[in-house]
Amino acid sequence: MTNYLAEFLKPTAFIDSDNAKVVEFANKAIAGATTDIDKAIKLYYAVRDGIRYDPYKFYLDKENFTASNTLNNRATYCIPKAVLLTACARAVGIPAQLGFSDVRNHLSTQKLLDLMETDVFIWHGYSVLYLGGKWVKATPAFNIEMCERFGVKPLEFDGVNDSFMHAYNQDNEKHMEYLTDHGFFSDLPHQLIVDAIKETYPKFCRMLERVQSEKDYNFAAEKITQ
Repeated sequence: MTNYLAEFLKPTAFIDSDNAKVVEFANKAIAGATTDIDKAIKLYYAVRDGIRYDPYKFYLDKENFTASNTLNNRATYCIPKAVLLTACARAVGIPAQLGFSDVRNHLSTQKLLDLMETDVFIWHGYSVLYLGGKWVKATPAFNIEMCERFGVKPLEFDGVNDSFMHAYNQDNEKHMEYLTDHGFFSDLPHQLIVDAIKETYPKFCRMLERVQSEKDYNFAAEKITQ
């Protein structure tokens, strides 16, 4: 392992790959895998489908972004899910980092769009894994149950090709459109993301201050809009 790649194996406060629960989850997920690619594939699906996507769990405190916290809650949005996959990869010896892009989401729910006041999802998070001598993008955001309910093609991962964005739904209609690339990061740029979210989604952030005590934000029960 080169010195360059060693940076992407280290635990951090957010990518807590040395946390006992993260290590246990990762090792259980890769059972039977013998190559890094096979391990990465198993980790991808364990995070994609084992952690439910929920945009209303968009809390901005530091703890909410840690890999171990995501394992405890089992439901969150794209950035903490990417942090978890990155931590799991590092836990089993696969160099990994985080990537972020702004995307336009053509398929959402009306309640979510009303709160966000836009269909642009900023700092959409994914993992970038070093496999077969190159960096490969892996986006474990949307679990299989959510994809089936919304009629979206599940995003698959083969460890060789980038698994980046749900470009189309099952009817070949536009789902997500790439807008801006924020680059790759060896650790979560927490304050940068929080500042951008507060500036872009002021109404949504006001909702976040109340949602923990309210029960009317249930993404799994909402209907998709186009």
